[in-house]
Amino acid sequence: MSGAIRMHDEMLLAASEALACQVTHEHYDKGMTFPPFSNIRTISANIAAKVAAKAYDLGLATRLPRPEDLVKFAESCMYSPNYRIYR
Repeated sequence: MSGAIRMHDEMLLAASEALACQVTHEHYDKGMTFPPFSNIRTISANIAAKVAAKAYDLGLATRLPRPEDLVKFAESCMYSPNYRIYR
């Protein structure tokens, strides 16, 4: 998404922090350590945005200029399965 060709340790840390930030107190109260899979697209977009932001901050990103809203850009990069109905 950012065009980075190398993965830096700080980018991995950004991904894990982004995932952890999406677990609410309600999830913890239910014994969940990860956010619900039903929100996977939102979760993934937020993680991708945080990793891309870190890549830009570290100067590893090659896709310039940096998008203003990285979450929306991540969502636009996602694959959306749309199947034609043939019958």
